[in-house]
Amino acid sequence: MATSHESSGNSSKSRSRSDQQCQVMCYHGEIAPLREVKYNGPTYGKKFYGCSYWPRTCGYFKWADEVHEIRDMQMRLLEKDTEIAELEMEKGFLEDKIKRLKETKLKLDDVVEELWIENSEIREGLYAAKADKGLLLGLALSWIFFCFMC
Repeated sequence: MATSHESSGNSSKSRSRSDQQCQVMCYHGEIAPLREVKYNGPTYGKKFYGCSYWPRTCGYFKWADEVHEIRDMQMRLLEKDTEIAELEMEKGFLEDKIKRLKETKLKLDDVVEELWIENSEIREGLYAAKADKGLLLGLALSWIFFCFMC
């Protein structure tokens, strides 16, 4: 077994980093080979990962199906972490947009208030002009009435 370990160790060093990250590692930091239970019993034929220095092991042992479940969970966790990061970034953009919109709203509120004041002044001017017009009309009618009476 020692020679098979050495050859698998050399081949693992020639693999890319991403391949090594996908491998199961024992407590020695070595790639834990996939093995199969050879003894008769309820687990016969079941695959597992064990220390690459077997039979003198570091005690590492995982059933292959557990490792796959763990990898699936890790992938889901990574996807969720990515989704959270994207949502936090979007939240930041939206908060900035809200801040800009609030500033624009305040400016528009000021413009609306100025327009209300201007509108009120124009209305007052119109009412005053109507009153002046009514006085002039009254004065003119009184002159006409006075002229007929005299």
